[in-house]
Amino acid sequence: MSSAAKYLEQSIREVADRGDIALVAFMTAGFPDTRHFAENLQAVASVADVVEIGVPFTDPMADGMTIQRSSQAALKQGVSLRWILQQLRDMPTLKTPLVLMSYLNPLLQYGYSALAKDAAAAGVCGFIVPDLPFDEGEAFRAALREQGLALVQMVTPVTTEQRLQQIAAASEGFIYAVTMTGTTGKAVASPADLDYLQRVRRHAPVPVCAGFGIRNANQVARLRGQVEGAVVGSALVEVLERDEDPRAFLTALRPA
Repeated sequence: MSSAAKYLEQSIREVADRGDIALVAFMTAGFPDTRHFAENLQAVASVADVVEIGVPFTDPMADGMTIQRSSQAALKQGVSLRWILQQLRDMPTLKTPLVLMSYLNPLLQYGYSALAKDAAAAGVCGFIVPDLPFDEGEAFRAALREQGLALVQMVTPVTTEQRLQQIAAASEGFIYAVTMTGTTGKAVASPADLDYLQRVRRHAPVPVCAGFGIRNANQVARLRGQVEGAVVGSALVEVLERDEDPRAFLTALRPA
């Protein structure tokens, strides 16, 4: 595995090896205000173990109302994939691994090879692409691999055993285990009912991070020991929307 992808994996494993659970914090780039993007990102990165930066898109079909709203607001301010990468290049290098979450169309418009090079230069470790089918992802995986970046794969409770084995074998960085069918932002089912997470872990050569609907410390605590990381998205976007301190919110999520 290449260096940036390995760094992403190791950052999560180091937390899990301590008996804790890594926090993967999602924020929409440029929301709520482009002027404070760098400041907000640095604040989030000071507490989170991985930061997932959402690339605004006109039709974010995997996302609930909160992230849809943030995406539309960011687009109105002119946020684009190129703007995000330029912002990352211009700010001081962060020690926390960064992953870009984007739908496929902006990546195709940018061009896979150029994007991989520019993302690596901006300090990005990998990508999450919700609408890129696994069977159609080899071209993007190859472009990222040349630059040492990871394509984080997603699985869901309805992913078949055979499919899970295929996805796990191709995974780098971490596997994103969606906790439910549907969109982000809803209340997550009790992790005790999500025995599929253990099934994912049995096949995963990389850490497993669970996401969708994780909003509070109790949910994060219940995931500890079941997965290596927890993805917190809509709840953090709402904290930023209310102009509250993301550091305090993320710190309070960590199990005692």
